[in-house]
Amino acid sequence: MKGTYIIVIFLKEKIRIKIGALGIIPFDKGFYLYIGSGMGDSGSSTLENRIKRHIQPSQKKKFHWHIDYLLNSENSILKTIFLIPFSQKIECALARDLLQVSDGFINKFGSSDCNCKSHLLYFKEFKDLSKVLQKEE
Repeated sequence: MKGTYIIVIFLKEKIRIKIGALGIIPFDKGFYLYIGSGMGDSGSSTLENRIKRHIQPSQKKKFHWHIDYLLNSENSILKTIFLIPFSQKIECALARDLLQVSDGFINKFGSSDCNCKSHLLYFKEFKDLSKVLQKEE
């Protein structure tokens, strides 16, 4: 299956984490939405396998993506994952739309292979995705 996903992470407190080549980044307490995609027909790049990798315990994987470092933090709580099965890549469009209603973002996080500002968006409060999307209108 191909598609885009949104991982919702809650940080229990303000922290600083070294995120690969991005360096040490401060993160405020609150909710973070990470937008990614799995567009492969088979193997590790399918939507299902990409999600399985992200939720796998950190000791079983080599850190490759920026999100690996954030999910590994003892202050990170993975709250939910939204799957959006779709044959076209909508990851960047969704990140740009959600950026408009977010309370902030981590510059260049998860977007080193595109021209987006970020694929990790910050929300002080988060109850459900439909309410966030309604802010756009």
